[in-house]
Amino acid sequence: MTWIETVIIAIVEGLTEFLPVSSTGHMIITQNLLGIEQGDPFVHAFTFIIQFGAILSVVCLYWKRFFKLDNTPAPEGSSAWQRLKHRYYFYWLLFVGVLPAVIIGLLAKKSGLLDWLLDSVEVVAVMLVVGGVFMLFCDKLFNKGSDDKKVNERRAFNIGLYQCISVIPGVSRSMATIVGGMTQGLTRKRAAEFSFFLAVPTMAGATLLDLLDLVKEDAVWATSHNIMMLLLGCAVAFVVALLAMKWFVAFLTKYGFKAFGIYRIIVGTIIIVLLLTGHSLAMVD
Repeated sequence: MTWIETVIIAIVEGLTEFLPVSSTGHMIITQNLLGIEQGDPFVHAFTFIIQFGAILSVVCLYWKRFFKLDNTPAPEGSSAWQRLKHRYYFYWLLFVGVLPAVIIGLLAKKSGLLDWLLDSVEVVAVMLVVGGVFMLFCDKLFNKGSDDKKVNERRAFNIGLYQCISVIPGVSRSMATIVGGMTQGLTRKRAAEFSFFLAVPTMAGATLLDLLDLVKEDAVWATSHNIMMLLLGCAVAFVVALLAMKWFVAFLTKYGFKAFGIYRIIVGTIIIVLLLTGHSLAMVD
């Protein structure tokens, strides 16, 4: 990968990480357009690691909420565990929400399914269209939610189950978790914010696994060039995602998913037509 390719992919990641259009899918499409070799372990790891750079923008933008503990008194008669959970309830909800993704993600990675999916632009194209069609109707399928409903343990776990669907590139982790929150009666804004928060432990775990896998491989990948590519990719994705996140929350709250659904259908259909007619996505051979 070149410096320019790294910056382009990182910009795509930062713009799409919190949009319900699949950042992983868009990076796979971008890599194909740029003619980057698929199947390379470093390219796979790069795809996940720079997503963590974008996710860190959540911690920066929502730092007051992310690091706030519940200092209100626990209910009278609470056990030591209940008092501890009460104080760190926000982090407990993230732990409960991320559990399903940990289990499914590890199984997908160990089986080799995840690597196969990451190499398949066909899967991305199909899922973009399927998800886009769903998004045309999901605002009507689920009511606007109630401000009285907040994330609790049951809702966090159920949202985590929805997140597991996003192991398929093109589905969109953001879409899966936001829709999951809406099925639990949360407002679009509250569901989107919990989706952001849940992304932090999810992508931190994925990044750690990919780094460990790279370390287990031979050290050929660990050149100064590749390390600089990772650092640059994370930095660019962080800045771009920070700028895009607030806009997305405001847009989603006001207009819903329909515009994103139309976009997904258009992009996915174009790619499917190109592939079926024997054209390569690579702009440079």
